[in-house]
Amino acid sequence: MSESPGTHAPTPVPAVRTTPLDAYLGRLAAREPAPGGGAAAAVHAAQGAALVAMVARYSTGPAYAAHAEAIARITTEADDLRERALTLADEDAAAFTAVTDAYRLPKNTPAEKSARSGAIAAALLGAATPPATLLSLTERIISLAEELLPVGNPNVVTDVAAAAEAARAAASTARVNVEVNLGGIKDAEARERLTATLGRTGPLLARAEAVTAEVRNRLRP
Repeated sequence: MSESPGTHAPTPVPAVRTTPLDAYLGRLAAREPAPGGGAAAAVHAAQGAALVAMVARYSTGPAYAAHAEAIARITTEADDLRERALTLADEDAAAFTAVTDAYRLPKNTPAEKSARSGAIAAALLGAATPPATLLSLTERIISLAEELLPVGNPNVVTDVAAAAEAARAAASTARVNVEVNLGGIKDAEARERLTATLGRTGPLLARAEAVTAEVRNRLRP
């Protein structure tokens, strides 16, 4: 089927979740629009969630029986968050590619210029959505790390800090990726919603830092 004048098919984006690590990093390093920082942020979050699940799985057995229910819940949620983060990595790569596609639309006539402007605004809103969602997801990862720290296996306590730091990197990067798209979003309600989401980032980063600080305190002789 041929394309309509002034349009072109969306650029296909290989899935992050099924790409081998070395190939993913090669694509990340390449001169191509996606995957980029947004997908990398989601991968950070996926790693944070995976580390939480790993610590939880090392925190089972008789010594942790008093917290078995909480540990099981943390494990299940962390696994779910990992999968959701990987989905967001793919959504972010696709959304950012849509932005570059929109900027490539023709602008030779007033009608084309108007269509292009609308497509860019819609694509920027789409590009801001995955990182905004990721901010909420990282909040859950950090909450699980906070809950797991006092009851988890002390032999893997540094991995709780690693999880918090991965989630912190994800949140900080996601914030920047929302901010870079915010200026081009024309929908006032969407801008207000995204701005409110951004306002939660500072306290979230502080909580992640507090988890790491507590772990480091435990390591002191």
